[in-house]
Amino acid sequence: MIYNLCSAPTRARNGSLNNAADTIAALPLEEYQRRMRRADSAQPELWALLDVVKDPEIPVISIWELGVLQDIEQREGSVIVTITPTYSGCPAMSVIAEDVVSALGEGGYPNSEIVTRLSPAWSTSWIVEEAQEALRNYGIAPPGQACDEVSCPQCGSQNVRRVSEFGSTACKALYQCGDCAEPFDRFKPI
Repeated sequence: MIYNLCSAPTRARNGSLNNAADTIAALPLEEYQRRMRRADSAQPELWALLDVVKDPEIPVISIWELGVLQDIEQREGSVIVTITPTYSGCPAMSVIAEDVVSALGEGGYPNSEIVTRLSPAWSTSWIVEEAQEALRNYGIAPPGQACDEVSCPQCGSQNVRRVSEFGSTACKALYQCGDCAEPFDRFKPI
């Protein structure tokens, strides 16, 4: 379970309620479990091998950093890779699956299977911290923790406006900076 950080109050040590801005974000259970699957894996070399597979729409972050890569198992001579799309109709998933199979084949694992898992649904809270800065440097505003905190990835200004609920992909919205006038995508906080 994860609470909506935009509206969920918390209790201070004295028992009084704080507002959401005073909360410290914790990992959702699903993301904690995903990270533990990698940390406890008997095949760390497979995880490392797939770190080269980038999101085809955002080639500066890997599918692990984006939260799409969920699990890797070896069964009966085959590698089974579980991925979760950022949304159920994401067109990048077929390219990601092909890139995973290719990376495994080049790494000496010719037999592989891709499993697409839709539940639990992907969340922007699964994007690892290091990828947030990579997104910003690439020109995409990361989802952040607060609902209304959006900064221009070019100049850092918060004088921005949403132009469209949909940006270059359905998981992003299109914004424009009022200071430097640059348009930019922002990952929708999901």
